[in-house]
Amino acid sequence: MEKKSYLHEFSKGIVKENPVLCLILGTCPTLAVTTSAVNAIGMGIAATAVLVCSNAVISALRRFIPDKVRIPAFITIIAGFVTVVQMVVRAFSPALNDALGIYLPLIVVNCIILGRAEMYASKHPVLPSILDGLGMGVGFTAALLLMGIIRELLGSGSVFGIELLPVKILIFILPPGGFFVFGMLILIANRLNARAGKRVKSSPCDGCLMSEKCSQRSCEEVSGNVD
Repeated sequence: MEKKSYLHEFSKGIVKENPVLCLILGTCPTLAVTTSAVNAIGMGIAATAVLVCSNAVISALRRFIPDKVRIPAFITIIAGFVTVVQMVVRAFSPALNDALGIYLPLIVVNCIILGRAEMYASKHPVLPSILDGLGMGVGFTAALLLMGIIRELLGSGSVFGIELLPVKILIFILPPGGFFVFGMLILIANRLNARAGKRVKSSPCDGCLMSEKCSQRSCEEVSGNVD
């Protein structure tokens, strides 16, 4: 796989296929833990660690896991890494562990992690699977952090404990405010992706002096027939 492909595997989960804002996955932890930026980062890093590790192991064992038991096997692998992550968080940051609560162990059934295991890691080599998990994890963390900053700033007047606004709109740290911010971010993400999709890609034949006399079909014609 070329370097460009590696970059694509990593970057797709950040914007184009962001698991939260574009694929609308993992909405429960997204709405529950984004009342503060610290909680958002904590959940994002924990999920990213599980994503990368589980993708790597599932990809390495993909030829040895029977198809009939692949989902239970995936869940077992994911649960093992979630247990390790939870023990680390509990040991080094008890306050974060208490803040995340039940949503930390529920990473086991997070549809983002299980979905990447089923749709990607089980079908691709280890390195691309690691990059896929890392990209999805970074996209997940970025979406959570953005929501956490907006909700904490408007709802508490502060970000990371630093007072920035004198006015506090408490509804933003409540569920209705979470749904409102979530919906607005989805709208913005969809608009950005729509604009990116409208950009006309240049043909590799553009600028060629022989393009008009070339007997072969253009790249667009070939791709059009394939589609």
